[in-house]
Amino acid sequence: MDPRIPRLRRKLAAIPFQPLRSHSFGEEQHKFRLGPKLAEARVAAFEAEHDIALPDAYRQFLTHIGGSGAAPFYGLMPLERCSLLVMNPREEPGTPRGFDDAEPGGQGRDLFLHVIEMGCTDVCVIAVTGPLTGRVLIGNSDGFWGPNVSSATDFLDWYERWLNHMSAGRDNRALELTSPQLRAHPDRHRMAPKI
Repeated sequence: MDPRIPRLRRKLAAIPFQPLRSHSFGEEQHKFRLGPKLAEARVAAFEAEHDIALPDAYRQFLTHIGGSGAAPFYGLMPLERCSLLVMNPREEPGTPRGFDDAEPGGQGRDLFLHVIEMGCTDVCVIAVTGPLTGRVLIGNSDGFWGPNVSSATDFLDWYERWLNHMSAGRDNRALELTSPQLRAHPDRHRMAPKI
């Protein structure tokens, strides 16, 4: 088991009781609760069904912390609701790229697993193949914005960054966190720093 796992459990358990923490968009949905941990056999069956290997940090989260629930935005989706995506080819330099459903057996393109519910056509994915394997990206499936690759090295680092920023009462547009000060301000939406 990854040594970060116990630390993440403690931090997540403390977050709802911290009076000066940031508000996390979508927290009303998951209420900082996690679904049951997944058995190794269930994860292995998902990998075999989709002919992929889940990045280790994400796999560790599922099997040692929880299989759904508390996470940025509306929360971590149950594994059976996660879908494989491919990034659209770049049409013109500098234009955002969207995501499409991966076709079964479609080889040659990097695969991304849609793991966190953001709402509308926004997606939070983990790269499962290619040079970004293990990294978290957020974007819009229609290509209206992003994708933005997190600087966190893997899913556990990304998740801990969410917890740390929330605990510190920080604003973070990329993780949809709003500080207590900004939440109290009448023009809060115009004041938040852009990504």
